[in-house]
Amino acid sequence: MKTTREDIRNIAIIAHVDHGKTTLVDELLKQSGVFRENQEVQERVMDSNDIERERGITILSKNTAVFYKDTKINIIDTPGHADFGGEVERVLKMVDGVVLVVDAFEGVMPQTKFVLMKALAMDLHVIVCINKIDRPEGRPEEVIDEVLELFMDLDASDEQLDCPFIFASARNGYAMKDLNEPKKDMADLFDTIIDYIPGPSGDPEAGTQVLISTIDYNEYVGRIGVGKVDNGVLKVNQDALLLNHHEPDKQTKVRISKLYEYDGLNKVEVTEAGIGSIVAISGIADLHIGDTICATDNPQAIPFQKISEPTLSMNFIVNDSPLAGQEGKYITSRHLRDRLFRELNTDVSLRVEETDSPDSYKVSGRGELHLSVLIENMRREGYEFAVSKAEVLYHTDENGKKTEPMELAYIDVPDDFTGAVISKLSTRKGNLLNMKSISGGYTRLEFRIPSRGLIGYRGEFMTDTKGNGIINTIFDGYEAYCGDIEYRKQGSLIAFETGESVTYGLFSAQDRGTLFIGAGEKVYAGMVIGSCSRAEDIELNVCKKKHLTNTRSSSADEALTLVPPRILSLEQALDFIDVDELLEVTPESLRIRKRILDPTMRKRANIKK
Repeated sequence: MKTTREDIRNIAIIAHVDHGKTTLVDELLKQSGVFRENQEVQERVMDSNDIERERGITILSKNTAVFYKDTKINIIDTPGHADFGGEVERVLKMVDGVVLVVDAFEGVMPQTKFVLMKALAMDLHVIVCINKIDRPEGRPEEVIDEVLELFMDLDASDEQLDCPFIFASARNGYAMKDLNEPKKDMADLFDTIIDYIPGPSGDPEAGTQVLISTIDYNEYVGRIGVGKVDNGVLKVNQDALLLNHHEPDKQTKVRISKLYEYDGLNKVEVTEAGIGSIVAISGIADLHIGDTICATDNPQAIPFQKISEPTLSMNFIVNDSPLAGQEGKYITSRHLRDRLFRELNTDVSLRVEETDSPDSYKVSGRGELHLSVLIENMRREGYEFAVSKAEVLYHTDENGKKTEPMELAYIDVPDDFTGAVISKLSTRKGNLLNMKSISGGYTRLEFRIPSRGLIGYRGEFMTDTKGNGIINTIFDGYEAYCGDIEYRKQGSLIAFETGESVTYGLFSAQDRGTLFIGAGEKVYAGMVIGSCSRAEDIELNVCKKKHLTNTRSSSADEALTLVPPRILSLEQALDFIDVDELLEVTPESLRIRKRILDPTMRKRANIKK
């Protein structure tokens, strides 16, 4: 007999990147009294990982719970970036409704469409929250029309179209049902969640069924599975079976050793949990996303959608440069292998494969950001390794033809720069689908482009639009191979010998292009020290000192001035490297190098090509 629990609401906060999801969750936590009066609370308290805090993005979905008028509201904060779309798809399985956050100025953006499409397909109740209404250039009334148009485009039912709208400024801590109401607190949003989102339903008398939607990992207890109790009751010390809808042969006997529920930002240990509760379960070693924990007497797996496939791959290689092992703590292939396979514990969109070489692993992910976050995390943990240029993963269709991943790119640029962007993306096999003028002297361009065409483009895009452009992309299926793309017009400046760079040597080198290093840095033969102004590689001696003579001329001792070098960030370096180059990553340095360091061997390899 199915019943509905009225004392619980399960919701997810979904939105395009940077529309204020995490700040909104902060306010809901503060106003529900989770923190003590005198407790210091940092901003974006849900973004717990260092990289999330620095970049201001959410990478992993997070669970929290607040109490409001005797109702427990379980809240899941989800990522906005398309690269972490796998996270959003899974957590929607745990909730009965979503709060769709839309920026009052930017309006509907590509990721808004993606997350709403997923929510409507799962028949979830939607509350639309127009956020940032305190922005002077905000246009909340127009954004309402944009959101309703989006609902219609996605074939929403009449019931779904009749959703409540809330106007909020998460940063200033207020939400209201009507724009003309006084600005007080978040009570209107809380009330709307309780009135509009249904409580979770299930059969408390049936056998236990819990679908694991997220995996957390902890050094001390190992894997922690997070999921919602769909039917029955889950108790500590209960014997259960582990099944998976996509693996009919999997049947593992397990015992529930520890059970937790969420309260504010903490996990609280409980002895049992009923239907609709979102729980964390520890003590099961072989737990994976999509597994169902069920009663032993009537085991039935809950269906679960397959995670979207990766579209990009790069090789992670043991560092073998002349400077290897000087800065990192973990440098061997065993260290690298263990760390990459450990990442699979928590990241479902990632794939790691062994290659013919014991020193190289093929790692595939959802996009450049997805892979660069993994590289940055490993680097901070003390790993030292090299990575190759990102390549797309090709498929073959039923006719045996090669297909490649495509993306839709939505680009907002000031009107003056549209020409530069269109011509660049056209050479990268982009196809302009739509172009319209939006407020504030900006134009919105919509392109369909192969994923390959976007590799290494973001850095150029920032330069071309003087930092004023915004580019968002979303995966759009596979299509026939579009032909070769010319990536980089410039060659590399390559160090000729091993040593330390000297001002005198760099001074004569800087006329040949843009340098990436300054004086006094360690270099080795075959290391890339800059980009050439022409489309050829040039070898230079930057360790060359000035010969001393015993004659003095009037200009001999003038100081040499160097142009400041262009220091590349991790993303810029990954964008810059070419197919025959590697990026050497250590906790302290990023160095670009040629795959083949020896110049004679390198020339031979080029002739063979």
